[in-house]
Amino acid sequence: MLLNIAFLDDATRPPAPRLEGLTAAQRQPGEHLRMIHDHLRDNMKTLGKLIERAKAGSVTPAEIAAETADLAMVANFRRFGNLCGQYCQIVHTHHSIEDYAIFPALAEQGPVFKAIADRLKAEHVVVHELLLALVDALNALAGEPTQTRFDDTREVYLALERVLLSHLGYEEEAMGDALGYFEIGV
Repeated sequence: MLLNIAFLDDATRPPAPRLEGLTAAQRQPGEHLRMIHDHLRDNMKTLGKLIERAKAGSVTPAEIAAETADLAMVANFRRFGNLCGQYCQIVHTHHSIEDYAIFPALAEQGPVFKAIADRLKAEHVVVHELLLALVDALNALAGEPTQTRFDDTREVYLALERVLLSHLGYEEEAMGDALGYFEIGV
């Protein structure tokens, strides 16, 4: 199911330079980025648990709707459609802001930061492809709730989880301090 998605090797990521002597105020933008990412991480955990429970047959569609109704992403983005659609919209918006506002400013700080920005943009493409694959898998599962469809959905979810969580960590490490150090804002 994932054969058409080109995965990036984490070992090929450009290393982030260590920025020394940052003030608390300069660390604040990176901490804010981590808070946003923590929200995405929490929602990934919730989606993963729901997929597992649905696969095990221990939760009904009505129970899924009730449990997800209180998620911040659902309350804030209800207008975007289904649960995955909402999550995909959040990630897409977050990545679009980075791609068009933050990464170009980061790239202007020198060749090392340009390499980091380019890599992060490339990772966004992979995350986007996985999000689309998850939407497709969930739609197929809704139309035909078979073991094969559950397995396909779980495979895509696990790939997305691995890639996205790794990406978020690298992004925080590679540019968290740089945001405040270079006064890069949105």
